[in-house]
Amino acid sequence: MKTICIFNQKGGVGKTTTNINLCSYLAMSGYKVLTIDIDPQGNTTSGLGLDKRNLELSMYDVITSDASLRDVIIQSDLVSNLFIAPSTMELAGAEVEVIGNANRERILIDKIDEVKDDYDFIFIDCPPSLGVLTINALVASKSVLIPIQCEFYALEGVGQLMNTVKLVKKSLNEELDIEGVIMTMYDYRTNLSNEVYKEVKNFFGDKVYESTIPRNIRLAESPSFGLPIMLYDEKCKGAESYSKLTKEFLKRQ
Repeated sequence: MKTICIFNQKGGVGKTTTNINLCSYLAMSGYKVLTIDIDPQGNTTSGLGLDKRNLELSMYDVITSDASLRDVIIQSDLVSNLFIAPSTMELAGAEVEVIGNANRERILIDKIDEVKDDYDFIFIDCPPSLGVLTINALVASKSVLIPIQCEFYALEGVGQLMNTVKLVKKSLNEELDIEGVIMTMYDYRTNLSNEVYKEVKNFFGDKVYESTIPRNIRLAESPSFGLPIMLYDEKCKGAESYSKLTKEFLKRQ
């Protein structure tokens, strides 16, 4: 079993899109996958077809009360072998509620320990911030998967991101490592995309996946229908690229 958090404190870089589609392709390949949504926006939750208004329990209850992770996990109706621990906007208040908890950085890892033997992979979709929820995800994870968009400011904030990973590794989770770096919103026709790819490759070396994720309208549309890309349009470029990424990810395991 491996726990991986998908993290970049910049918003709009493709964290949730990567989480939804990588988890779905892994599950369709026969692996038992749990995705934990600890972003209060709950985009993984809705992007996998769950109605946040009808949830009895969510990750808010796991973080702030005695509710176990097993209490909130829902099996996906869309993809067999895929399980979701959903999030709602309530989770935004959790950071304030746990501030007095001396063990606040380790709440999630303790809850994951109860279910870790049930899954091959556990992915955590992080909020685009460096608060208590993200620290919990980093403490609970074996590695970090970093999506970086092929845009002008792509490397802005990567130093801060790496600093955060180093600090968590030093003081809270010495096993934490970089799983890999995924280049998103890639357009091979532009010099900018190719330059950014080169810069990121120079910085991260062989941690950068060869598979890149293109700008793709079908990929952008699929979450609004509550579907992973292979169920929305399995032949589009976005689907092909996440299928390739999944194979490359598995080859590296």
